[in-house]
Amino acid sequence: MKKSLEKFNRLVQALEELPSIGKKSALRIAYFMVMRDNFSAIKIAHAIEDAVGSLKKCTSCGGMSEDELCAICSDQTRDATTLCIVQDAKDILTFEENALFSGTYFVLDTLEALDIEKLQVKISAGVQEIIFAFTPSIANDSIILYIEDKFSQYNITFTKIAQGVPTGVSLENIDILSLSKAIKNRVKV
Repeated sequence: MKKSLEKFNRLVQALEELPSIGKKSALRIAYFMVMRDNFSAIKIAHAIEDAVGSLKKCTSCGGMSEDELCAICSDQTRDATTLCIVQDAKDILTFEENALFSGTYFVLDTLEALDIEKLQVKISAGVQEIIFAFTPSIANDSIILYIEDKFSQYNITFTKIAQGVPTGVSLENIDILSLSKAIKNRVKV
C-alpha cells in the first residue's frame, strides 16, 4: 500500500520540512488538501510558486521585497535616524504588523554574512540610534559588541530591546538567564 501512496507520502514529507510541522500535522494537512479541499491546495501551490518567484532581499536592508528596495526603505516618512538591527527578515514583519517601530531596519543573518559596507551606508545616512532586536544570548551579545566597536567613531547611541520576565508567565516557568536579566535590569516603581 505504501507504493500506491508514494506521491501522498512525498507531500507529507515535504510538509514535515516546514518549521513546527511534525508528522501528525503534516499528515492532517496533506489529507485535507488532497481529499477534502483540492481548490485550496491548488491555491496554496500557486501562491507558493508566485512568492518564491517574485520575493527577494531588499538591497538596502536585507528584508523581504518584491522590488530592489522594500516598501520601508523607499518610504521617505520613516525615521531614518533610528535603525533597528534584526536577526531575520521575518522579525521585521513582527514589528510592522504590530506598528511597534517607525524607523528603518537592517537584517543581520549571521556575523559571517555581515555586510559592513552596506551597514555603513545606512548609518552614514544620519543614524543617531541603533537598536539591537536580538534574541538574548552570549553569541548575540558578542555580535552587539563587535558592531559597537566597528562604528564607535560615529556619534550613535547603541541600545537593545529589553528582556526579562514575560507578562502572565509565572517565575517557575522562566529560564534562569531571563530571570537574572530581569533582576539585574530592574526598574524603579
